[in-house]
Amino acid sequence: MSDTPTAPFEPDLSVCLGGLRMKNPVTTASGTFGFGKEYAEYIDVSRLGAITCKGICLEACAGNAQPRIAEVRAGMLNAIGLQGPGVKGFLRQAPPFLRKVGVPAIVNIWGRTVEEYAEVARLLSDTPEISALEMNVSCPNVKKGGASFGHDPHVLETVVGAVRAATRLPLFVKLAPNVPDITVFARVAEAAGADGLSISNTLPAMAVDIERRRPVLANVQGGLSGPALHPVAVRLVWQASAAVRIPVIGMGGIVEPEDAIEFLCAGASAVAVGTANFVDPQTPLRVIDGIRAYMVRHQLRTVSEIAIPH
Repeated sequence: MSDTPTAPFEPDLSVCLGGLRMKNPVTTASGTFGFGKEYAEYIDVSRLGAITCKGICLEACAGNAQPRIAEVRAGMLNAIGLQGPGVKGFLRQAPPFLRKVGVPAIVNIWGRTVEEYAEVARLLSDTPEISALEMNVSCPNVKKGGASFGHDPHVLETVVGAVRAATRLPLFVKLAPNVPDITVFARVAEAAGADGLSISNTLPAMAVDIERRRPVLANVQGGLSGPALHPVAVRLVWQASAAVRIPVIGMGGIVEPEDAIEFLCAGASAVAVGTANFVDPQTPLRVIDGIRAYMVRHQLRTVSEIAIPH
């Protein structure tokens, strides 16, 4: 009988998503982590698989009037209005920190027209600190009467194709949850050139202050995120991942490692922690540690082995 000690089981947490290489499958959800620097004193950002930066459009945007955030049962409403410094402001502010921390940066982009989306993508594409782009297609298309880019398959095909033509960076499309059939939109995004999908964005929602008899948010309605959204998002990830060949980043209501593992079981290749960052900035790191512990316990060598058959 050999006295040689058995080497501890060490899983490989790294993933490759359409050309984006991450040392582990955990990133942050757009709009919940700033540009990364805002959280640097609360969390070791270098441990993340990637940072997903808040939404950037062509020009600076002031966002909606206050109040624009409200806590609700099992979640949060927000109507920030995509406040941001625009492309030029972002390129002045963000790259030095991203270069220093050495973590891949996924930059969320949005626009009011197809042309704006493509121009933002083009302007960001030559910055070495940017590793990938994520398209927020839940924005109103001003040339189509204000309808969301993500609610019309033909418009979605056009805008994804325009951005694909404008950049060589890995491209992820963040789909809206409130569509009749997520698989239709997943397939359209894939066919138009997306390298991956982010599922899902917030659900349109509203809360009322019954004493004042008025909406809680100045914008009246906002996006619902947090634990209340989680089962909806898991279902959408399950459906979309079965319909396409490109990877899916699952997001929506991740509070504990088990929530993230549920997405990975449902077919996600990676996950993004969002609203929980406001409550406990250490959540993404707890999720990384929890995924590793789960893989050790189940003797799973790669993250892809977590997925269950459809």
